Amino acid sequence: MEKFKNFVKQLFSYTSKKKYEFDLNESPLENNNEDNFQNGLPPLEDTSESIFNSLHVNLEYVKSKYNFLINSDIKIREFHLTARNKQYSAFLLYIDGLVDSNSINHFILDPLMLKNKANTFDNAEDVVSTAISNNISVKRIKKFDLTDYIYNTLIPQNDVKKVENFEDVFNDINTGSCALFIDTLNIAFLSEVKKYDKRGISASQNETVIRGSQESFIENLRTNTSLIRRLVNNENLVIESTSVGTITKTKCAICYINNLTNQDLVAEVKYRINNLSIDYLISSGQLEQLIIDNPTSSLPQLIATERPDKAAHYLLEGRVLVIVNGSPYTLIMPGTFFDFMSSTEDSNLNYKFSNLLKFIRLLGLIISLLLPGLYMAITNFHQELIPTELLFSIVASRNNVPFPILFELLLMELSLELVREAGIRVPFPLGQTISIIGGLILSDAAVSANIVSPILIIIVAITGLSSFALPDFSLSFHVRISRFIYIFLGYLGGFLGIAVGLFIHVAVLCNLQSFGISYLAPYVPVSRKRGNEYFIKPFWKKEKRIDALNTQRVRKEEDISIKWKQEF
Repeated sequence: MEKFKNFVKQLFSYTSKKKYEFDLNESPLENNNEDNFQNGLPPLEDTSESIFNSLHVNLEYVKSKYNFLINSDIKIREFHLTARNKQYSAFLLYIDGLVDSNSINHFILDPLMLKNKANTFDNAEDVVSTAISNNISVKRIKKFDLTDYIYNTLIPQNDVKKVENFEDVFNDINTGSCALFIDTLNIAFLSEVKKYDKRGISASQNETVIRGSQESFIENLRTNTSLIRRLVNNENLVIESTSVGTITKTKCAICYINNLTNQDLVAEVKYRINNLSIDYLISSGQLEQLIIDNPTSSLPQLIATERPDKAAHYLLEGRVLVIVNGSPYTLIMPGTFFDFMSSTEDSNLNYKFSNLLKFIRLLGLIISLLLPGLYMAITNFHQELIPTELLFSIVASRNNVPFPILFELLLMELSLELVREAGIRVPFPLGQTISIIGGLILSDAAVSANIVSPILIIIVAITGLSSFALPDFSLSFHVRISRFIYIFLGYLGGFLGIAVGLFIHVAVLCNLQSFGISYLAPYVPVSRKRGNEYFIKPFWKKEKRIDALNTQRVRKEEDISIKWKQEF
């Protein structure tokens, strides 16, 4: 027995035949970083050191931080600048691909290196004229200061700032700025010279409308904020900038209207975003998971949109927007259940048309959520509810099917989910082919092979079409997950099981909150003053904002907003 164990051990065990000069054990530095992270300290090396007076020391420090010898896109340009006919050693630091080379050449290097009237004026003192109250001009002598002279005279850039530590330098360099270091100065000049390829503004791909704006957000933060500025067009719009992630330092913009939005809501949003201890943030979807009230729930709690007009509409209603650099989706908070059942086009259409569409969406939600479970409950427990002719037809279609109804239904539901996922993941020209194969050929073959009954194909098809009527992608995911739960409840308890499931489901919805706002507002709790009712009123009757938001400005319009119809 022992010989057999040794034989198996020698046969399947692995022993290294070579000795390497390195090992993969954790280094003491890694252990210290992990301990620091657990203790709430930053695991990365601190870069908040102040800039040195020596240019050589600054140069070596920058080269070591950016791994200059192996990084091909890190550019350092050493040169001599001229100021008051004196030359000073200096160097520029920037990242190739993030900056505009023409701006660096014409607005930084040319004024600093080439001789002109600004940098060849030889006078140790400046004469500045100062106006006083009695209109008498006096001359004030100002001694020469190299820092002020370069900042005010030699760099003709529209955005230049002085920094005193390397952390600020690296943060701006990584986002497309250019840093100027000068010998004998313990500060650096940062110039805004960003220029990199980006996607142009195009029509929204996932939130299409017939009568509405055809613009969508892109991955550039400043372009997105400019779209919001252009639509809101008010000086009270505040766009605060913050960063998330100790490694990526991803820029985020918090947008709100200062004299309209509830300041407690603004403070809560900023508190949650500024108290995230993570290494990186890439997309708005990751940020959404970090700041929602109940991250374990499958229900969407923040509105995500790629449409600037939709974002501006919610902003003017008193919500707060968060834009993440690198993501074309903007987060809107708080979000309620009825927000996810609404479309951007509702406000552009006549309220009668919009309410008809809202009724169809509500009907689609009910069908997509409950129809398979109700079919399971009726066929297993409540056959008396089916008309006799239809019952005979269902029984006749199932005579040759060897599987129980639960197996059939799960098989077709999983097939529908596979077709939906395959249609999204395959290249665009093949998407329609996948739908035709999955929807027609496989379904017809399954019926012909007596694997499923024809009535079940109809049930699954109607369920799939109803799920496509939901305007929000995240809400449709929740409905798809809940649908399987209701199928099992209908199989185990019939109508009673589905009723118990609905009771628990509604209780969860009533208990859920989004940034302190009830998820079912204004119906839970009931608010008769004003609110975001599901079925909308005419635009000229929307006089007040949502009661649950407690906005500073309650009214949106006067009691008589169409004054040209007013009779005098």
